[in-house]
Amino acid sequence: MADGDRRRRRAFIGSFTAAGGPGVVTAAVDPHNGALTVLSTVTGVPDPSYLALSPEGDMLYAVSETTDGAVAAYRVAGDTPEPAGPPVPVDGSGPTHLSVHAGHVLTANYGSGSVSAVPLRPDGGLADTAPGVLQHHGSGPHTPRQQQPHAHQVQPDPSGRWAVSVDLGTDSVRVCTLKDGTLVPHREIALRSGFGPRHLAFHPTGQYAYVVGELTPALTVCRWEPADGTLKPLAEVPVLAAAPAGDAYPSGIAVSPDGRFVWTATRGEDVLSVFAVEGDTLRLTGTVPCGGHWPRALTEAHGLLYVANERSGDVTWFRLDPDTGLPVRAGAVEVPAASCVVVETARGGSGTAKGPLPIR
Repeated sequence: MADGDRRRRRAFIGSFTAAGGPGVVTAAVDPHNGALTVLSTVTGVPDPSYLALSPEGDMLYAVSETTDGAVAAYRVAGDTPEPAGPPVPVDGSGPTHLSVHAGHVLTANYGSGSVSAVPLRPDGGLADTAPGVLQHHGSGPHTPRQQQPHAHQVQPDPSGRWAVSVDLGTDSVRVCTLKDGTLVPHREIALRSGFGPRHLAFHPTGQYAYVVGELTPALTVCRWEPADGTLKPLAEVPVLAAAPAGDAYPSGIAVSPDGRFVWTATRGEDVLSVFAVEGDTLRLTGTVPCGGHWPRALTEAHGLLYVANERSGDVTWFRLDPDTGLPVRAGAVEVPAASCVVVETARGGSGTAKGPLPIR
């Protein structure tokens, strides 16, 4: 690989193979305008719907969002990711999200309502040992979406001390520690009944967290206290200026690196919403079309916003107005059943993102 290619950033795109997606797609990121050009596709893992890069940027991990749930690891030295061994079971069904934390890959298993911790080998590959599994318990008032737990996201907090899991089925967020390869609950924070929390994003200061609801089209603004792992709900802000025509199904959330703006995607309305950060609350400043249909995930990277539009089968990118945070559509690339986008920071590290399939 030439020196210029080594400095070129790449994006990795997940997709639903059961809906015609190609698998894991690698794309070059134009250094001038952020445009994506597809470089390669890796098949072999069914429904690699969510991806995450290792902190060093040399490994890529993918869930296999299937009934038998698994996670796969790839080495990404070149422009075609190379499998680093066979996929490893997560002992949970329907993993929808994953992250890297303290020598483990954590997966949120929507179908079984659990969170798994898969240990990593020193070389970054997946250890062939049984994962530690934390089973969630509880339910909510929304039938049929909340008859049981549905873990939808798990990630470390900015301090690296805690792991935070979001459960759509139990209307709660769990703060955990990793002990002996298993997540151990520290405390569970209840959100409004029927809210259906889907994803959480931290403010870059580490003082706030924003939780997007899937069953209620709103954001819950929370204060985060890393010293004692406390999450305190402060305010609830609608993601739309008016009531939606039908089920809205908000999905992804991203926060600007300078902490001034928050963006969300809403699938039922095919829009992106822009919020100004105002201390303990957010102010909705506008919405724009998502550039396709059914925006499943979005990620901010290098002053652009990348949106995976699942049902229209494309990834759209937007320039971001530095004064208002308003996204302006700049281009798109075809990726059938696109489900998430991960963008390298500089040949290492990442900015990350995340039907009918059914609705998850």
